Amino acid sequence: MPEKRYNALPGFGLTLGFTLFYLSVLIIIPIAALVLKTFQLSWPDFWRLVTAERALAAYRITFGTSAIAAFINAVFGTILAWVLVRYQFPFRRFVDALVDFPFALPTAVAGLTLSSLLASNGWLGKYLVPLGIKAAFSQLGIIIALTFVGLPFVVRTLQPVLENLERELEEAAATLGASRLRTFISILAPTLLPTIITGFAQAFARAVGEYGSIVFISGNKPFETEIAPYLIVIRLEEYDYLGAIAIAAVLMVISFCILAIINWLENWASHFQH
Repeated sequence: MPEKRYNALPGFGLTLGFTLFYLSVLIIIPIAALVLKTFQLSWPDFWRLVTAERALAAYRITFGTSAIAAFINAVFGTILAWVLVRYQFPFRRFVDALVDFPFALPTAVAGLTLSSLLASNGWLGKYLVPLGIKAAFSQLGIIIALTFVGLPFVVRTLQPVLENLERELEEAAATLGASRLRTFISILAPTLLPTIITGFAQAFARAVGEYGSIVFISGNKPFETEIAPYLIVIRLEEYDYLGAIAIAAVLMVISFCILAIINWLENWASHFQH
């Protein structure tokens, strides 16, 4: 008879029940309510609402800018995490603390700050606009705002992996004559790739649902800088509740599909690593 192991937490049944209850209240019930509300629409009405020209433009802007911002964070967030883990330099702890700043700063404040900085009369905008770079009230501004709010997800996901990475493998590769590029491709990249994909997915998911930091810096121009979450708010203000629900359902389904694909890529990368 196998020895029963001591567990400080209550039994499996109690903890599983609490977990299911917690997930149901926070995730399953709200999603089910959204789906049930969507069924109040007939298929032709639903299709008409979600494929309207303004809605399609909002989808393209939302997912396009979110993907670009997440990719930027995946690249530069990886570099930042590497520097914070592998090097010692003055004010390192301060820089490390700054990574969490987007978590603490209200997104509306971030949007207002970026707007004032990047506007044509702002500290940065007055130098960028003469060069033909219009950041405020453009899709570039949206990307900057989404990059700002998504950076911590990549850095904080990568840091524990980098801290536990065995440097002996890198030293052994160098001893055997491998170049830095060869060491990176053969040793570091396969190890870090699943974590980088995870950070990308988290930053992307955060960007798709972002509203507060974008509503000020984007200008909210239909067909140009209007994101899908803002269009949902517009529909609610117009008392078009079913229209808002239809757009929200599309966002939910597309986000779920994209995250499922990214999760599959993460699993594939993990198998490739082994």
